[in-house]
Formats: sequence, C-alpha cells, structure tokens
Amino acid sequence: MARQPLEHSAAEFIPPDADLTGLQRAARGCRGCPLYQHATQTVFGEGSARARIVLVGETPGDKEDKAGRPFVGPSGRLLDAALEAAGIDRKLAYVTNAVKHFKWEPRGKSRLHKTPNAREIAACRPWLNAELSLLKPQALVLLGATAAKALLGPGFRVSTLRGQVFHGTSLAPLVMATVHPSSVLRAPDDAARHAAQAQFFHDLHALARALAREHLIGKSEGLHAP
Repeated sequence: MARQPLEHSAAEFIPPDADLTGLQRAARGCRGCPLYQHATQTVFGEGSARARIVLVGETPGDKEDKAGRPFVGPSGRLLDAALEAAGIDRKLAYVTNAVKHFKWEPRGKSRLHKTPNAREIAACRPWLNAELSLLKPQALVLLGATAAKALLGPGFRVSTLRGQVFHGTSLAPLVMATVHPSSVLRAPDDAARHAAQAQFFHDLHALARALAREHLIGKSEGLHAP
C-alpha cells in the first residue's frame, strides 16, 4: 500500500541555501504543523555554526517557549553542569529540539508539557535535518526517548541503550542517546535524583572519552575529557 503524504510539513518553510541565521529567521514563521497555534513562538536551535557536538531534546518547555531559546530552564542548567563535569566546553555544543514548538495542556493556571506525536515529530523533522546538514557534527547526543526514536527509529530503547556510543552512522561519526535532563529533575526523591544525575553525568563522560580517544575533538578546541 502506498504511503500517504504528511498532512503537514515544515519543508515548504525552509529557504534554500540558508545558513543557521537564515534558518532561525525562517522558522519564526513556520506553520508546518498545528502546534504553532498554541505556542508563544518558535524555539529554534542555539549555538555556534562551528559547534562540534549537537544535543537534541524533545520539545521546548514552558520557560523555553516564553524565552524563545532552548534549554534555558532547570533542564538547561543541569545539562550545562553535565557538560562541564565531562570536560566539554559549552561553546562546542549546539542545542536544539526535535520539535520547535511547545506542546502543552492547561492544568489550572499552569501549562503542562505533552509529548509530541509521531506526525508532529515528522512534520518538524526538516528543520532538524537542515540544522544537522549545516553543522555536520562530530557527535550527536539524543536526549530522551522522543529525540532518540525520531532519529534512530521507533524501536530504539533509551532505557537499555543509553550511554552506548555508536560509530559510523549517517548522522555523525559518534552518536549517543541518554535521558533528557528533565527526567532527572522529576525523580521522586533526593536519593533517586542523585543516582539519576550521576548516571546522566556518566553518560556524557563516556561521550567525551570517546571523542578524545578517536581524536575527533582536541583540547585546543575545548575538550578536556578526564
């Protein structure tokens, strides 16, 4: 049976031959899926065009939606701490999300995050493809199940494959999936949170060691892996 075309897609909003700045500007007007109707603004990726590591999350949160920048809330601070602990200079990293608009549902006066569905992820995929095509990262880090399944397929299980370094994929020389930092913050108590954070830091240490071992990023570029 022939596959039905997507009802929505961001592809028509992507300008040809645009650099990252051009993509970011164009993304402000994206109407590639219905999520834009209830989001404050598009939250595009952020970082240097020379970044060597791309970290992909799921979707912007409430704070990111309001600020218009990815990973600026508590999850972003935890991610920054994990990168620093792993010896990875923050300037080496470009952060983005698989979906560029905040998906939420009301709960009283709050807006609670909702996981994007497969159609919404597929509709937004052209933006992520464009970012990766321009950046050509040495390492791709997928934060959470949504990002991992979006790029590695629906059968990928972060719960069993987290922290493993995959080599020679079409996405980047090194690919790793781990949990989203927000899952660490949602741990039920202090002990569980401490254990989850230690494992998250351990995963990024493993990535840094692999990059150093294979000479993909050196100390002169900002990698100081233990």
